[in-house]
Amino acid sequence: MYDTPPAAPSRRSDVDPFRAMDVMAAANRMVAAGRDVISLAVGQPSAPVPGTVAESVGAFLRRGRIGYTDALGRASLRARIARHYAEAYGVDVPAERVMVTTGSSAGFNLAFLTAFDVGDRVAIATPGYPAYRNILKALGIEPVEIEVGPEDDYVLTAEALERVHRETPVRGVLIASPANPTGTVTSPDELRRLVQFADAAGIVFVSDEIYHGLAFGRETASALQFSDRAIVVNSFSKYYCMTGWRIGWLVLPPHLVRPAERVGQSLYISAPELSQVGAEAVFEATEELEAVKLGYERSRALLMDALPALGFGDIAPIDGAFYAYASIPQGFADATELARHLLDTALVAATPGLDFDLRRGHRTMRLSYAGDPSEIAEAVRRLRTVPGLGG
Repeated sequence: MYDTPPAAPSRRSDVDPFRAMDVMAAANRMVAAGRDVISLAVGQPSAPVPGTVAESVGAFLRRGRIGYTDALGRASLRARIARHYAEAYGVDVPAERVMVTTGSSAGFNLAFLTAFDVGDRVAIATPGYPAYRNILKALGIEPVEIEVGPEDDYVLTAEALERVHRETPVRGVLIASPANPTGTVTSPDELRRLVQFADAAGIVFVSDEIYHGLAFGRETASALQFSDRAIVVNSFSKYYCMTGWRIGWLVLPPHLVRPAERVGQSLYISAPELSQVGAEAVFEATEELEAVKLGYERSRALLMDALPALGFGDIAPIDGAFYAYASIPQGFADATELARHLLDTALVAATPGLDFDLRRGHRTMRLSYAGDPSEIAEAVRRLRTVPGLGG
């Protein structure tokens, strides 16, 4: 019918797949076929949304009109987020610097688009969340991956950043604490050193704080405690159990608020109003959310005991978020093959490490304990029956 071939996909779309989603899709197909699969593959809380959210959203829905909001978000939600920084961190953040986003994914898009130009270099830690690398590449920004590992507790330090910047300058740096996939927390002192070095060197500091609230015995600090130049990305998906609501926020330095608003107007118009209503209500659900967190703590303790016995090594400090990240047992050559093996033999889904580390990830795996504690316990029981695990 056509004399010419179709236009090729853009070069910017040539990014790696998110393998955790591929694993989830395979597990979902097995579930649809009647198989009893337990997923440790995706960082999605299994807990229902807190009751106060359902009540507030239900009342708003009965009004019958849900529309656009300002691109920056509902004024009442922005004010509530600003109040959160005063309550949690003792930091005065004007509501005018807060932008409500369609999840943290949109937050990263807006942060990168307003802070960086095509060709800029942005430092990130590896292993790290693959969307950082993929979004940067899709936007024509060069990710500069700095390897971290057991020798530095999987934390990107100010010393390492300074060394890389001295060799070939970077325009920005992104730090996640607690981190995905490792669950590690950057100490307040190290975070302060990172932020202060970035400010002194003219580096844009982007702080991924979406797992704040999910730290176990470790203090988490916000970059905003050390600088008003930092860009903070946060989300209602993790601690607040609102993944499918696609709602998050940015705290921006004053000079980036209007640029982010302009870009957001064209890309998203606004975050969903109904989700914004729920997000405002969830701040009053601390008791329910802390009960969910206690479940994560039980599952975390179970995995901390089980993984070494199953043969996993170089286990990252399981300080926060809801992930365990480790090298696979010696009897297995490849994490992707092991993931298939676990799904086929134990009906347990886990994520191979290539998502998070393109060079070393074939020997590592991430296991999420975001599910119900009873499911995590059953998953561990199943793993103990897999030949080759635990010798």
